[in-house]
Amino acid sequence: MPTFDFTFTIRAPLAAVAALHRDTHALQRLTPPPIRVRIHQVEPLAEESISDFTLWFGCLPIHWTARHSKVDPEHGFTDTQIRGPMKRWVHTHTFAEAGSGITSITEHIEYEHYNDARGILSRLLFTPIGLRLTFWFRRFAMQRLLRQGKVRL
Repeated sequence: MPTFDFTFTIRAPLAAVAALHRDTHALQRLTPPPIRVRIHQVEPLAEESISDFTLWFGCLPIHWTARHSKVDPEHGFTDTQIRGPMKRWVHTHTFAEAGSGITSITEHIEYEHYNDARGILSRLLFTPIGLRLTFWFRRFAMQRLLRQGKVRL
């Protein structure tokens, strides 16, 4: 089964990075253009909480529902797709202090494509290069949001 790993640091305290990820609008704020996010339901981050949204790739809507687990309010969580384009998608976000005012973020994704027409689409939309670009953007967006003070602790 394919995996994707991406680790980066942010010049911000661990508490601020964790707070940004608990924000119910975080997905919208951290998704790179040209992808748009339409939120249908996002429960506050907690064990078994649900996020239901549509990712718009231009005029192509991809509906996605995820359940959160292994929630540690300061150190990360896992979101598992329960409905969406992939046969399997388990995304673990881990936050750790990496020095004074610096936080390390590790993104680990285990995924599997369907072996039918849905798999063709997911292979086109969720490539390793596309995931890497997504997380480069997220690193930039997080740093900008945290520097501008747009996160409530």
